[in-house]
Amino acid sequence: MKGLPVSPFGQTDESALLEEIDRFLASGAHQDNPLRDLLVRLLTLHRQQNERLLRLIHLSDGYHDLGRMQSASLAQRLERHLHRLEKLARISDRYQDQLRSLNDALLKSSLKDPLTELGNRRYLMERLGDGHFPASNPTEPCCIAMLDVDHFKRINDGWGHEIGDETLKHIASALRETIRHSDIIGRWGGEEFLLIFPATELAEALVIAERIRQAIMAISIAHPLGPVTVSASIGLTLRRHDEPLTITLSRADEALLQAKRTGRNRTVTD
Repeated sequence: MKGLPVSPFGQTDESALLEEIDRFLASGAHQDNPLRDLLVRLLTLHRQQNERLLRLIHLSDGYHDLGRMQSASLAQRLERHLHRLEKLARISDRYQDQLRSLNDALLKSSLKDPLTELGNRRYLMERLGDGHFPASNPTEPCCIAMLDVDHFKRINDGWGHEIGDETLKHIASALRETIRHSDIIGRWGGEEFLLIFPATELAEALVIAERIRQAIMAISIAHPLGPVTVSASIGLTLRRHDEPLTITLSRADEALLQAKRTGRNRTVTD
């Protein structure tokens, strides 16, 4: 028990002393020492008191921390809450912007034909109902044309569906390049396209339709078996006063059938 380490403050190092006592008790030479049992009980009591003291210290530290938190001013706590709310508001604004962007993208996607990138049938029906088909102004003329690719099945069967798709893309490009800025075009379905000519009399619409037909005839797609050419038949009609949209479309379709019956590659007016 002699020669124990001393701390810089002149006190015996506690941990070294406890290690010395543990070695003393573990030694077989001291098993019969009458003081051994008292030393064991004293050491046990010391360690229990140390544990209680450590728990009290932890509790005291916790109360000190709580006291420091409670001593913060009301203004500081309000400012922290305001910062949190501002952050949440910014996150909410970004989330709302993302939702609006996603909604706009989905809407545009739902109105577009993925192959030709023209408007699809839904797009055309919406445009016919938003003033471009002037039910509210019966004095303003409006023409509608149905266009159908001639012998399109032969193109798919003879050159393959890939060339068929390429043909539809070329026709879409010809339509974009030929129509006026105010005209509306879209893929009606399959190899059919719908054209809307707002504020246009039948004679003027016929000139535009013929220009479109000629542009389609000029299409030539390179292929190892020879160039692929194409033509189209067009049925054109003028909207009539107080006529339902379905009737106007039906008359345009009937004019298209007449163009096909009379030899194809032509424009027929109703």
